[in-house]
Amino acid sequence: MEVEKHQPGMFSWADLATPDPEGSTRFYTQLLELQHTDVPAGVGAFYTVLSKGGKSCAAIYEMPPGMREMTGGHPAWKVYFTVESADATVARAWELGGVVLEGPFDVFEEGRMVLIQDPTGGMFAVWEPGKGIGAQLFGEPGALAWCELYTRDTDRASDFYAGLFGWSATPGPAADGMSGYLVQTIDGQPAAGMMAIREEWGEMPASWSIYLAVADLDESREMAKRLGATEITPPMEVDGVGRFLGLQDPQGAYVTIMQITRGA
Repeated sequence: MEVEKHQPGMFSWADLATPDPEGSTRFYTQLLELQHTDVPAGVGAFYTVLSKGGKSCAAIYEMPPGMREMTGGHPAWKVYFTVESADATVARAWELGGVVLEGPFDVFEEGRMVLIQDPTGGMFAVWEPGKGIGAQLFGEPGALAWCELYTRDTDRASDFYAGLFGWSATPGPAADGMSGYLVQTIDGQPAAGMMAIREEWGEMPASWSIYLAVADLDESREMAKRLGATEITPPMEVDGVGRFLGLQDPQGAYVTIMQITRGA
């Protein structure tokens, strides 16, 4: 689906911070049959935009030294949600118990952003659009399809995001053995998912994760393995939604690929 404008409170973009942007770009462009453009982002730095048919899908950039020290160099995807005002969102995030980690700041003429940590530890960004709206394709092969928060306190997280974005939490469908899934909605439209971190996942911190759409899950599964990815979870299915599986890409970032049920 082509997108010209994202509704405030909706998932609208994702980018990958990685110590190996060239390797990550090779993996995702081959797996998803995407093109890429290196956009200058400072001295010797680039923001690599992944696209399909000239429409932006997501991005990859080299993890800066400070982030490497903080994360141990582990690559990770970051999710963005559209807002009407980045500055107003900062004030509201503090009121609700969040922590503003960086910003607000302008990204050239593309927009204004803030990096925030919710009260349960999940980190995300908000985006006030300028020339850049975020993803211009959504929910089709090669594009972003969904995002979800893993947290140890779904009640507290739900309250925070309800206050920040106006989300409403409702029980949603889940794969076998994954009960307790919450779908966060705006005006009845799905915005994101949320679920409690399970005991068997160990000391996993609260974190946001993304889904990328593929045309054929089985073919993409084999392609990902050939390209050096590791399968973390086997294929699962949610009736009326689609089939998906979790991967760790060759550089170490976690991502889910999903074949969306037609009409879902």
